[in-house]
Amino acid sequence: MTDSPTPYGSDPPAPAALKRSLGVVDGVVIAASSTAATSSIGIGLGVTAGAVGLHLPIIMLLAFLPILGIAGAYSRLNKVEPNMGSGYVWVGRSLSPWLGFLVGWIGIVSTIVFLSYTTTVTGSALLQLAGEGGVHTLAGLHLDPDSTAQSTALGIVVLIAVTLTAITGIRSAANLQKYLLVFEYVVLLGFCGYGLFVGPHPFSLDWINPFTIPSGQQLAEGLLLSVFCYWGFESSFSVTEEIRDPQDASRAGLITLFTMLGLFLLGSFAFQRVLSLDELTGHGAQGLTYFGDRLAHQPLAALPLIALTFSAIASLQSGVIPTVRGMFAMGRDRTLGAFWTRVSPRHGTPAAGTVAVGCIAAAIAVGALVIPKVGDLILASVNAIGVVVAVYYALTALAAAARFRGALRESPSEALRAVVLPVVSAAVLLGLGGYLCWTFYTSADHFEVSPDNGWFMLFCPAVMLLSGVGAAAWAKWARKSPYFVTGRSTAPDLTVEPEPEPEPGRETVPGPA
Repeated sequence: MTDSPTPYGSDPPAPAALKRSLGVVDGVVIAASSTAATSSIGIGLGVTAGAVGLHLPIIMLLAFLPILGIAGAYSRLNKVEPNMGSGYVWVGRSLSPWLGFLVGWIGIVSTIVFLSYTTTVTGSALLQLAGEGGVHTLAGLHLDPDSTAQSTALGIVVLIAVTLTAITGIRSAANLQKYLLVFEYVVLLGFCGYGLFVGPHPFSLDWINPFTIPSGQQLAEGLLLSVFCYWGFESSFSVTEEIRDPQDASRAGLITLFTMLGLFLLGSFAFQRVLSLDELTGHGAQGLTYFGDRLAHQPLAALPLIALTFSAIASLQSGVIPTVRGMFAMGRDRTLGAFWTRVSPRHGTPAAGTVAVGCIAAAIAVGALVIPKVGDLILASVNAIGVVVAVYYALTALAAAARFRGALRESPSEALRAVVLPVVSAAVLLGLGGYLCWTFYTSADHFEVSPDNGWFMLFCPAVMLLSGVGAAAWAKWARKSPYFVTGRSTAPDLTVEPEPEPEPGRETVPGPA
């Protein structure tokens, strides 16, 4: 394929082949960088504690259970139909093209929002690092890590750099992230392990008792915030067409998920051993920095902050990669424009789309300057993303249950794994998201751009979902995408032997019209 767009005719564009150069370790690196354990621990724990108090360990464990069911659904679907479009492809075939498009759209929009706020978080981490190094002013400007304007300006510079790196290919991106991850995990294990033993606050059984969380709203918000922390494990499925064996994508996703569980439980216990509730909730984006300061003196105390900086940079880069691959898959089906199917002949990657996604994320980051504090921006973004991620995870799980419903006629254990667990996981996530949206709606009587305003918190995910409905209508009636007729995506140009067809009764065909 050339680097120029191919005009659409009556048929969808021919499938473009990307370079198959990745192994399971590369998939783990990409998924682990997308989940960004260091950022989730350093920032997400404080945000989540603001909802549930000193119940972080049990909340992280409870949120893991439905996500494990979702991961099983992803693995089964990827086995019979490896495609970088993942949920967009599977939901469109098994449930409805409209719902499939919505899944793809949510994945794109939520990741771009994630990139925009992570851009600001990265800048804030760099400003904190400058402060630790004794640099508090620059050209007469007082450097403030909690200023969204300063943090965004610096973060955009980093976003440009990682976007250009992502253009050169996933292999180079994965190689860079391997070294960043090793450093992050060594620092996390060292500091959290040390804090677990020397923290001044005693262990309490209340930490693992969900029934002492004050209200259902706080429990629902805490669970969705924790789901957000696990979000990103499926990034390995978005590069399944660039992994030598597509089943390595499933292995990478599951390895990443269990690794995150261990790190989040360790971080939760360690943070609550070292920090009080007021300290947990009061430091926002600077939580990991404060944690390090409580455990060590400089220069060792700066190591957690350096790890947070590396995590933010890696998650920026890994966030760009799956987003562009999803848009590439949608471009093949004419649900998005031909621009997204351009492949660079030099690098074998969707280079033009990678640059475009970086530019869009930077523009949204600039628009988010209406929220002046970094902590408030994080809370608003994470809540919005948590709601829509629950929707697209749930729809993918329901697609798996529909596709493999023939397992109900087999052994109880097979029926449990293939159908019951995905349905239960989907119901839990949809129930949490719906309940939280209802509490947002009933908690305010006016609209205000603030994370304390329920209508604003409801407005953000509503815009993500409703914009997807409008984009789907345009794809169906203006672009006349065949995806909305057949419910099937353009098959990738596989260069490995395909998996054998599932046993009769294990897969439903054809997809809905």
